[in-house]
Amino acid sequence: MIGVSDLTLSRGERVLFRDLSFSLAAGEAVALTGANGAGKTSLLRALAGFIRPDAGTIAFADAEPAEARRRHIHWLGHLDGLKGARRAREELNFQAQWLGADAAGTAAAVDILALEPLLDLEVRQLSAGQRRRLAFARLVAAPRPVWLLDEPFAPLDARWRAALGLLMQAHVDKGGAILAAVHDPLPVAARTVDIGGGR
Repeated sequence: MIGVSDLTLSRGERVLFRDLSFSLAAGEAVALTGANGAGKTSLLRALAGFIRPDAGTIAFADAEPAEARRRHIHWLGHLDGLKGARRAREELNFQAQWLGADAAGTAAAVDILALEPLLDLEVRQLSAGQRRRLAFARLVAAPRPVWLLDEPFAPLDARWRAALGLLMQAHVDKGGAILAAVHDPLPVAARTVDIGGGR
């Protein structure tokens, strides 16, 4: 689904990594590892189209990069990207509609992620784990084949790590692909791409 060839990325004056090549295939999970500061988040941001690499190519199967990013990729960053002053219901509906979800998809996300008791609360009243579940809901409500995830389980307790692990496994089993920056092992079978140590 994604091919990365000879990629070089910098942050400011510092080169994070050089000549990185790997691929992400349909039905595959890849754990992106490396020391703090090695460039895991920057790599995900480059794949999502937020930053431009210094050199190398990022190719998407069967689509131009802009089209692939617009229609085929979900990005879930380390920050949840939620508006604190909105009620959870409003934020979920906004996110889902922006991504093209229908009412059935949004309802499924609420059910799968047990969000119903949270929907009338403001986002800023939610715990970090609850906010992460709310952010994850858009991946369920508006299915897309590629998930780019930055430390997806960091604020979650053991119960929800296991539950979202099942969600990830179902996504892969249906032919989806996941690239996740992690420090701990993913709860699904995954190939590892290690980008090395920070300097």
